Amino acid sequence: MTTRIALATCADLPDLFEDDLPLVDALRAAGLAPVAEVWTDPSVDWSAYDAVLLRSIWDYHTRYVEFTEWLGLLDKAGVRVLNDTDLVRWNSDKRYLLELREKGVGIVPSQVAAGALLREVVAGLNGQEIVVKPTVSASAHNTVRGIAGSEELTRAIDDLPDAVYLVQPFQPEIQADGEWSVIFIGGTYSHTVLKRPAAGDFLVQQHLGGSAVLREPSTVVLEGATAALAAVDTRIPPAYARVDGIVSGGRFLLMELELIEPYLFLPDHPAANEKLAAVVAENVR
Repeated sequence: MTTRIALATCADLPDLFEDDLPLVDALRAAGLAPVAEVWTDPSVDWSAYDAVLLRSIWDYHTRYVEFTEWLGLLDKAGVRVLNDTDLVRWNSDKRYLLELREKGVGIVPSQVAAGALLREVVAGLNGQEIVVKPTVSASAHNTVRGIAGSEELTRAIDDLPDAVYLVQPFQPEIQADGEWSVIFIGGTYSHTVLKRPAAGDFLVQQHLGGSAVLREPSTVVLEGATAALAAVDTRIPPAYARVDGIVSGGRFLLMELELIEPYLFLPDHPAANEKLAAVVAENVR
């Protein structure tokens, strides 16, 4: 009997992001039948699939209520989801960083604020260079950087939509040394890339001008990323995970833990396609 796998994607990429196409081949080679499906398409019968693998759903943060309702629909249909829906819900709000901090994980210093409190928190950091980002966001959506108390940053914050935000001191290590992305497949280390922003910028995403190269991680980076992932409360290891962070003062500091639909830099390490396909096959059979 063929095991059917829905690869959930967004309407802008109905046939998946091109970098995921080798993964489709690897899934077929593992004996599975993968089919790309748009997660917002109401005509899809998700119960017809043995599992749903989240891939290019890069609009979930702009349709967050719809996204959480869709996860509930998959739960109700009894469809296996990778990563599992409880883990995805937890990871969809960056306030998880504070929970991990309580478990001893080193994170970039972070405060949570909303509404008038956001302005109070920023005022308390007057003169410091800070970054403000929504707790529900992706790809630097509605993320601003500037000097607390400056007219420029005040105007930028005034233009932000009403939401809950993280307020963090800007980390100069991002510009000087780059940001590390450590990828795990089935809970096991796979590969690492070092991301850098364009000159004068702080955003490392490639579609925003950043760059990424495959690198061997230092002991500090690998052990720090491994410890961060190990602190996550989950019944089974995530099928995939990306741990993003910097090294500051000789310590790995977690910036974000990506467990929903992260870009896994598979073209930089093609063998990871087969690894992920094997993990998916093991989880759904």
